[in-house]
Amino acid sequence: MTFYMCLIMLTELMMIAMILHVIFYSGFTKVQKFWYLATFISIMLCAIAEFFVHCGYYKPSFRIPLTILTVMQFSIAPLLGVFFTGALGLHREAKIASFIFSLNFLVEVVLVPFGLVFYFNEEGYFRGDLFIIYEIMYFLSLAYLIVSMIIAGKRFSHRDFWTIIMVLVILISGIIPMMLFKLNITYIAIAISASLCYIYYNDLVQQDIKADYMANQERISSMQEHIISGLSNLIENRDLETGEHINRTSTYVKIIAKSAVKEGVYTDIIDDHFVTLLYTLAPMHDIGKIIVSDSILKKPGKLTVEEYNLMKRHAEIGGTVVKEVLNGLTDEEYLDFASDIATYHHEWWNGRGYPKGLKEEEIPLCARIMALADVFDALISVRCYKEAIPIEDAFKIIESEKGTHFDPLLVDVMLKYKDEFIDYLNK
Repeated sequence: MTFYMCLIMLTELMMIAMILHVIFYSGFTKVQKFWYLATFISIMLCAIAEFFVHCGYYKPSFRIPLTILTVMQFSIAPLLGVFFTGALGLHREAKIASFIFSLNFLVEVVLVPFGLVFYFNEEGYFRGDLFIIYEIMYFLSLAYLIVSMIIAGKRFSHRDFWTIIMVLVILISGIIPMMLFKLNITYIAIAISASLCYIYYNDLVQQDIKADYMANQERISSMQEHIISGLSNLIENRDLETGEHINRTSTYVKIIAKSAVKEGVYTDIIDDHFVTLLYTLAPMHDIGKIIVSDSILKKPGKLTVEEYNLMKRHAEIGGTVVKEVLNGLTDEEYLDFASDIATYHHEWWNGRGYPKGLKEEEIPLCARIMALADVFDALISVRCYKEAIPIEDAFKIIESEKGTHFDPLLVDVMLKYKDEFIDYLNK
């Protein structure tokens, strides 16, 4: 088996692999698949024709069928670049170019009987005086492919000009030996280039899909933040509070969570993603107050038992409201995290909280952190039913409820890093 035969076999196997990938790949439309298949099948046909013409087993009796085969090859080869132009999405350009390059077929048919482009004699295949016509058409087709790759690339947000340069180098490496030294290695170069173009286009598509996905995620995140901020401020303003409560408690939970990591507390749960979710969703903790009447929210005195029971309903309702508001805008993890904060931030470590009476680590960690932040801010803030107390006194109350109301590990963390709270509040 000669080296030339090995090149032809390699070309055929490569194209078979590409054809199978196109057929079974679900990321292309039927039109795209048509152009890709036209390209790869054409390369296979041209390579086979090249093999029969130059395999070294020529006989004069083969002259007529080989002439027909060569006309087919010379007609299809200039269309390879055009076919791939269609595969790159430039369908209109490809159709126009297909018509123009198809005229080459008529030229071939007219000139072949005179042996002006090529001919077969008793010894084998020879180039005619006008073989340059084929070379020009072939060159124009491949140049058209390079231009098409650049044009197609401009349609995408991401481009890789190094891939285009690589394709150009490979094509030149295959064409020059054919034109100057009559070394027929062109089709292996074209097969490699076609495969690279295929990968190039897929990469462009995938990168743009990723970019669009990221842009959509950013829009969704922005929408989520606006919804969270708007609803949270609405609730706080009904409760005669300003939006500062939201800002403060969001900062508190971030300080507690990051400080816990420094102390090696709950590091199996708390990571950067956890902190981001906690900081983003903390404003939703009292969203359930939307169902509490103004007469209870704004009552200056102590609530009655009945009023207090109605107030407590805001926790359980809050989890439901969160899921209804954010459903369809985010994933389940985000929904569950927000719901846990809203539902369980009034649970107590000793199980005497509400709405479920959970205790210790039955309470989601995000809600245990939120409970600390919420109570601390309530203590140091003026409310319609109370005056603010000094910050140091608030820390003492937090410490006194360690292991009863609050997670003891989190209380220790908060007290160790209380200076960060004080620095933030003194800004």
